[in-house]
Amino acid sequence: MYRRVAIIGGGAAAAALLSELLDRQLPQPLHVDWYTGGGTPARGVAYGTRSDRHLLNVRAASMSMFVARPQGFLEFAQRGDSSIAGTDFLPRRLYGDYLEAEVDRALTRARSAGHDVRVLPVTVDAVVPENNGVTVVHGEESSHVDASVLAIGSLPPQPLGGVSDAALESGLYVTEPWSFLGSVKPDPRPRKVVLIGLGLTAVDVLLELSALWPNATFEAISRHGLLPEPHLHMASAPSDDSGDLIESMRDAPDIRTWIRLLREAIAQSADWRTVIDSLRPHTPSLWALLPPAERSRFLRHARWAWERVRHRMAPQVMTALQQLEHEGRLHRRRGRLQAVDTVDGKLRLDVRLPHGKGIETMDADLVIQTVGLNTDVRRTQHPLARQLATNGHITPDPLGLGCIATKEGRLQHDDQVWPHFYAIGTLLRGTLWESTAMPEIRQQARNLADRLLQPQLV
Repeated sequence: MYRRVAIIGGGAAAAALLSELLDRQLPQPLHVDWYTGGGTPARGVAYGTRSDRHLLNVRAASMSMFVARPQGFLEFAQRGDSSIAGTDFLPRRLYGDYLEAEVDRALTRARSAGHDVRVLPVTVDAVVPENNGVTVVHGEESSHVDASVLAIGSLPPQPLGGVSDAALESGLYVTEPWSFLGSVKPDPRPRKVVLIGLGLTAVDVLLELSALWPNATFEAISRHGLLPEPHLHMASAPSDDSGDLIESMRDAPDIRTWIRLLREAIAQSADWRTVIDSLRPHTPSLWALLPPAERSRFLRHARWAWERVRHRMAPQVMTALQQLEHEGRLHRRRGRLQAVDTVDGKLRLDVRLPHGKGIETMDADLVIQTVGLNTDVRRTQHPLARQLATNGHITPDPLGLGCIATKEGRLQHDDQVWPHFYAIGTLLRGTLWESTAMPEIRQQARNLADRLLQPQLV
């Protein structure tokens, strides 16, 4: 087993891995350095919100941090409110509390077991993987560990093409919605807010700003103009395991065939959600079958449709958004952003309309970019990811989906695999596709902990 391990990243994936490592009965103590960066350890960006308007997109019963304790989060929530049910969609704030509590429990257990765990609230400046271990550098200090795990989550958002320097410098174009929401105060002034993107991030921004700014109106622009689909009010399970569908997809790994097969299966199902959900355990293996050209075709033509049916929102959230539309405060429109610039103290947007209808120009008091996760290591400004890519220590996924790695999470470089350098979570999207939600991350954490602690390295 590895004796010295460094975990780099302060979010839920890092917390899950740390807790898995410290949850085992081990023959000898571990030394773990957990580099949490800024913010509260364990919560990360995803669960750092303190607003009760921001709900989990997965029911409480499915959000445990541990594979071995599947009811962990539900039990934690019910200790505070016995009326909570497993089918409820609870605040992400509460889930952040749960993650913190589990980390505190793991650290307490580690001390009694003699483990040496250092929680370091510093940013790692460089990582140098080698065949006999990994060197981690922060500031003027460096340490050599037996293995290191990159758990940095999604990368900082980058401004979309066509956004002028003047627009960015004005402060009226927001690229990082979560840090922005953390500083927003109630304000009764009327204003027009434009959102670029209509995924789950946009949903959270709309919920918060519409409450804090009661006289604001919102224009939300995306290529399709559609909101994410809602979950059913009650949980449902597939009537079968979709075995025939999965086998048919395996036999013909191309996107056009898969779309046809899915449509046929949905036509025979009582509800399309059960078909989509039945694919979830098989998504990594199906994704692995797709040739690069088919993956690229999926990203260009079908990704948006998949994301809105796969990553759904709570029913009560859909009700709130429909109410905003009914009140005339939210308008959705189709289009692609072409340019943003400043004019007379406001922002002016050029939006290309669908079906060759030309360019529409609109003004806004504020524009918020809500296009979802950034995983493109090739173009990131994240200092550590950029250092690793520039020095050739990692190989960026050619489609911008994180880093090239094995299915176990071992990072690759120059068509070779590092023996002691791993990733977990979002940066494995190019390898696994399904790699951003807690049900997948907790399984990754368990598998990786098993690998790190195995008696003999493979």
